[in-house]
Amino acid sequence: MMRRTLATGMAILVSASTLCAQQAGNVPSYAQRPVDGGGQPRVASAAQAQAAPATQNAAPTAPFTLTPEANAQLQRVLLAWQQQSQGTKTLECKFTRWHFDMFAAPAGLHATRADGVLKYAAPDRGLFRVDQLVFFAGMDGEKPHYKPQTGQYGEHWVCNGQQLIEMDRSKEECRIQDLPPEMQGKNIISSPLPFVFNLDAAQIQQRYWIRQVDAGTAGIVLIEAWPKRQEDRAQYKLVQIALEANTFLPQALKMYAPNFDFKTAPKWDQYEFTDVKRNSIGAALGVFMNNFVPEKPPANWKILRDKFVAPVDLPPQQAANPSAPAVR
Repeated sequence: MMRRTLATGMAILVSASTLCAQQAGNVPSYAQRPVDGGGQPRVASAAQAQAAPATQNAAPTAPFTLTPEANAQLQRVLLAWQQQSQGTKTLECKFTRWHFDMFAAPAGLHATRADGVLKYAAPDRGLFRVDQLVFFAGMDGEKPHYKPQTGQYGEHWVCNGQQLIEMDRSKEECRIQDLPPEMQGKNIISSPLPFVFNLDAAQIQQRYWIRQVDAGTAGIVLIEAWPKRQEDRAQYKLVQIALEANTFLPQALKMYAPNFDFKTAPKWDQYEFTDVKRNSIGAALGVFMNNFVPEKPPANWKILRDKFVAPVDLPPQQAANPSAPAVR
């Protein structure tokens, strides 16, 4: 399975801020087609982007080059997306995650399915919890069969504004990372929580190579984000977010494994969000905030404590050429 850390889960959380609910199993075409046959995400045209494959451990060089026209269009999209996303104060929704791995399940079938909940309160509270996780267990006639596996529960993460807390139910461990003061409040969004809540168009481009590609569907804007940081690239190769063209509300999200290749490593996660409630808490805000006070773990669990160390953004010269001398 793909490696998923707190930052990975929260990337999904923030991207769900205003997702429109879809019917289960009715995945739109732009979310079904991950990449072209060469193992790289599709581009709108050769004039818009010139793809250069990126690997997990390679030097962080841009995987594509945008023309001035394509970059200007991208800036318009990012600014509109920023304006829309910064209005989110509270969010709660359910999610379903299908994990696709053609070596763990037949082509066209998901290898696992996770169902859970997402919750967020601006500027720095978040919860991501898997409540049910099932695995492909073979075919029952012509129908796929799924069942739980002993000791496999899925992720459970909480950010309470001062700490990042991971509840590992499989290992019976609770890891608590204290956030430094400068990362508490709105700045937490730009550190371990990569995407969309209070999206800053300039900051996201500092951390990711961003481009707009052809969605293949009218009325949809498809954005790709390729991570620059090694820490991020160790978690995913890229993220694709489908936005509704008029409102810039996210419609679908896909995350690709760090070593994704359609032929040799066909692994990706696909998310659907339902029962979305945005800015609808009202007088019940106090009760809602209790979601970000995690329950005390069982007495037999191991408690791990440390301080969160934020990744350091490289200066522009080093981001393009990590072997270059540091700018002083």
